[in-house]
Amino acid sequence: MLTCRLQLPPQPLLKPPSIAQQTTKDGGLLFRQKLIYLQSLNINPHKALNLNPSLRSTPISSIRSLEHSLSSFGLSRPSIGRILDMYPILLTSDPLPPINFLLHEVPLPFPHLPLSLSRCPRLLLSSVTTQLRPTLCFLTSLGLVLNSHTTLLLVSNVENTLKPKINFLRSLGFDEPEVNRMVVRSPGLLTLSIENNMRPKFKFFLEEMKGDLEELNRFPQYFSFSLEKKIKPRQRALVEHGFKLPLSKMLKVSDGEFNARLIEMRLQRVQRR
Repeated sequence: MLTCRLQLPPQPLLKPPSIAQQTTKDGGLLFRQKLIYLQSLNINPHKALNLNPSLRSTPISSIRSLEHSLSSFGLSRPSIGRILDMYPILLTSDPLPPINFLLHEVPLPFPHLPLSLSRCPRLLLSSVTTQLRPTLCFLTSLGLVLNSHTTLLLVSNVENTLKPKINFLRSLGFDEPEVNRMVVRSPGLLTLSIENNMRPKFKFFLEEMKGDLEELNRFPQYFSFSLEKKIKPRQRALVEHGFKLPLSKMLKVSDGEFNARLIEMRLQRVQRR
């Protein structure tokens, strides 16, 4: 009996994956884990990689360490994610120098730090030596004591932003001590645009309201109110009925309280007749 044996072609030997292939595979997995981690913080990974290319080679452990560091200073996870999404460069930066500056040189009370950073995340990107410290010196020379609401002024440029506003107030006729007191009373003056805000409001105050500098000196917050939505309508309502109010009483109250005060003044005038 004849038997037929089929000769099968030799099978190629299976080779284990090379070290390079395994490394590439592991690197891809770690990169995906990093993207997922960024997304868990509500950070747009594509935006972050575009704005901070070095993030591509940053290990996920560094990002976790950054989150832990910011969390230890009182920032909530949503706040951390929002800040890092706004400024992805922070993902590869050291936040400790500006934080230590805020705590020890400003000095800001520790419980106020989260609000300060949430209001102005740019503080974390600012150089202590070239930006924060010189600006603090200038602001303190005016008599300002910074708090969590005013530390945002530290990211302003002294020569191009702060000094021009001080000089503008001086040009209105206020002397140096008066300007300093106005800024201390209303630090928001240093955040306002001269051409789009302060100049037109001063012009209206002088020409339409026939105001005097002493009243502005007492109530510099005038510049912080909307010219079109609050100052003009209230001034015209007072003029229409022949009344005048100090700036603080005219502007600090709500619309309802202002209208009630206007009605009360009209009734009092009728009763005096």
